Amino acid sequence: MTRTEDLNTAARPAERTAGPVVGLLLAAGGGRRLGGRPKALLVHRGRPLVEHAVGVLRAAGLARVHVVLGASADAVRERAALDGCVLVDNPDWEQGMGSSLRAGLASLTGTGARATLVSLVDQPGIGPEAVARVLAALRDGTSLASAAYDGVRGHPVLLGSEHWAGVAAAATGDRGARAYLREHEREITLVECGDVARPHDIDTAEDLRHLE
Repeated sequence: MTRTEDLNTAARPAERTAGPVVGLLLAAGGGRRLGGRPKALLVHRGRPLVEHAVGVLRAAGLARVHVVLGASADAVRERAALDGCVLVDNPDWEQGMGSSLRAGLASLTGTGARATLVSLVDQPGIGPEAVARVLAALRDGTSLASAAYDGVRGHPVLLGSEHWAGVAAAATGDRGARAYLREHEREITLVECGDVARPHDIDTAEDLRHLE
């Protein structure tokens, strides 16, 4: 049965507490329902959304962050301060989130990472507290964990390296890791984060109100 755990929210460097973990931020979306504005460059609290998302991962203790870019990648590089991040190009970003997840996982080859923490650029309501809770699952020996909101699985998602090949093979269209996680439901540790985060997606002009 899927476990639901309330884990310690303390943000400590993941490399010290649970071995090497790399943050993987998917930020390639073109924002078709936002008039073609790339989600990564939407302004949140005075800075591009991609900067905010990277800051969340670092505040939770992830020293190394890979950012997958796609739509308007050159503009994102020019306008966003992403110093120290590994920037990963996804030329197939229009095929959906699955292609970005595959590109991001491929970029982890050779890093020696034990796991990756996958987050989405268009969920600014998920902060360091939620990320730190999911990372803490590693201390209990799990290699597959996900934030949950009122018991419903969401992001971020922790993937141990033994799962990367399977996730990449199943990641098609906009499903991301959904199909793989569904097949491995009993192995997932659900970490309740509904009390510290709001998992709203920014998909339409109406959704922009959740940025504030």
